[in-house]
Formats: sequence, C-alpha cells, structure tokens
Amino acid sequence: MESRARRSSHCGVPENYFDDWIADNAERLWPDVFHPHVVEPAVDFLADLAGSGAVLELGIGTGRLALPLSRRGVRVSGIELSPAMVRRLRAQPGGEAIDVTIGDFASAEVTATFGLAYLVSNTIMNLTTQEAQVDCFLNVAAHLQPGGRFVIEVLVPPWQRLPRGESLIVFERTPMHVGIDEIDVASQQSFSHHLWFIDGETKSFSPPFRYVWPAELDLMARIAGMKLAQRWSSWKREPFTSESDRHISVWEKLPD
Repeated sequence: MESRARRSSHCGVPENYFDDWIADNAERLWPDVFHPHVVEPAVDFLADLAGSGAVLELGIGTGRLALPLSRRGVRVSGIELSPAMVRRLRAQPGGEAIDVTIGDFASAEVTATFGLAYLVSNTIMNLTTQEAQVDCFLNVAAHLQPGGRFVIEVLVPPWQRLPRGESLIVFERTPMHVGIDEIDVASQQSFSHHLWFIDGETKSFSPPFRYVWPAELDLMARIAGMKLAQRWSSWKREPFTSESDRHISVWEKLPD
C-alpha cells in the first residue's frame, strides 16, 4: 500500500490561500472554532484515540488542536501548506516543539509512522478534485502503522438546504462578516466567499472547495486499505443520523 501512495499524485500543488493576514487574524475571523467548547471535545476525542502513540495532523494550521494535544503529552507532528500558518504556530508557547513539514498533505512525506492521523474543520475539501482527495487517503495510509486510524471532521454536503434552482447559501451575516457559499451541485465544487469588515477595512477571501459525501470517503478509505471503524455527528460521540449536518469519521488501516 505504501508504494501505491508514493506513486499516486494529483495534478499540481494546490494554491495557498492562507497568507500572513489570514494567519495573524485566524482567531478573530473564525472565533467559534477556537472557543474552548469546540476545542476541548475535539482534543478529548483525539487524545483518547492517540493513547501513548504519535499523531500526525494534516493541515495543522496555527496549532488550534495540536498545541493543546501536545500540552497533554501527545507527540504531534504536522503537515501544512502555508508557511504563514506555521510561523504563527511557532510564535505560540510550545509551538517550536512540534515538527511540521511544509507541503501539500495529499503528497508530502514525513519520515515517521503514526498510530493516528487527523484532518479537521472541513479541510479535506481544500483538495478540489476527487483524485487529490484519494491521494490524501493513500498518503495517510503510507504514514500509518497497521491498525492505525485516520480521523476526518467534515460537513455533509448542504444541498438539501439549497432552494430549488439556487446555488447560493448565506451561512453567516454579522456586522463583522458576511459568508456566502456558491455551490455547483453537478461538479461538487464550491467557493466560500467571505467579506470581513475589520479595523475600518474590508477584506475578501474566496477559497475553492470540493464537497464529498460520507460514502465517497468510505470508498476512498477502502482504496487506501482502510475500513470505517466509527462515525459520529460530533466530537462528543453523538449518533450520526440522516439529520446530521457534519460527521467525525474514523477509519482503521487494515493489515498488509
């Protein structure tokens, strides 16, 4: 399986949308995901799965989860495309102790194996082709020990919430932020348009995404030699149902 992961490659390195301004203002731009009521259940869940083993975070960002995990004694390494995000991680207490490889997490190699890898906050969708998403699973499998687990947190495609014939969802409107998802259902592609009004300035941010269904992720896992072990609707292990708008899925690497 490792050789398949090393041979597989998608077309080009994805564009880095996360510049210095985004990295320096991440906690202001997305305050909800940095709140303790969001961070602590996720850290509890991941620490429980990690046990005494080393873990790999794909898209480690500014260390929102990696730093509290590290403070609990979990050995965390990361892959991150944005040097600005890594700079911000390094500037925080404990950040220098976390080993980070700069690169695309669908193909970047880390010279270690892990008992757990994880990819949170819809970041699998930053890979905007099915091929790239499959490559991510293959790359993770190449870094996991037999029996190791891969965790993804991602939303369920919101198409049932789209008015008939419409392609836009306004997901937030506040004095500081307007967020609009522009969705192409046929291609599973979208742009998440953000306008922030901060410090007298207007900043825009429109990264592309590719929506992916839970069953599609399960097939990607199977291609990479993994099987579904758990699926929940929250980090608190609430049941996943037809009404769930996101899922936390755990796949286990099968023996060679």
